Amino acid sequence: MSIFEEIMADPENAAYTEAGWQPVFSAPATAKILIIGQAPSQKVQESGIMWQDASGDRLRDWLGIDEATFYQSGKIGVIPMDFYFPGKATSGDKPPRPGIAEKWHARLLAQMPDVALIILIGAYAQRYYLKLKPSETITATIRDYQQFLPRYFPIVHPSPRNNIWLKKNPWFEQEVIPALQKNVRQILDEK
Repeated sequence: MSIFEEIMADPENAAYTEAGWQPVFSAPATAKILIIGQAPSQKVQESGIMWQDASGDRLRDWLGIDEATFYQSGKIGVIPMDFYFPGKATSGDKPPRPGIAEKWHARLLAQMPDVALIILIGAYAQRYYLKLKPSETITATIRDYQQFLPRYFPIVHPSPRNNIWLKKNPWFEQEVIPALQKNVRQILDEK
């Protein structure tokens, strides 16, 4: 049984499987860059295609790659902190369910031995992988991205909801995005 099938068969995911939903992730053995975000949006859950929304367009722009590289090269993996759309909250989507990353991520990472960079998008992924304290802010984490290299690169979520944050923190697009693009280019250009 594949990990995909195991995730679908997991009793914790029974309601999603019964509803006809499939887990949304991509873990190609040839991946060189892994993107870890929070959970699929409703639109992404319905299409089954990761980052196929306005946030995905901005993310690919930030990475400096096109859709073909993102979806068809086999060099990009995507694993969310939860494989299913968690539902709507008062503001935005509900958080990913706890325990999903602990249960599945190590096994999925083991299938991608050539991953050279893990891009951590948002608080849930950053707190889990960087072992941040609750008092540590996303802004400070992203500003200090260099301390997590070469393995991890934390960034803000590319959602249009973060436009206010981007306006308040112009250094992100002026300094962090060029560094991100340089890292991505170097890794994708390696033979």
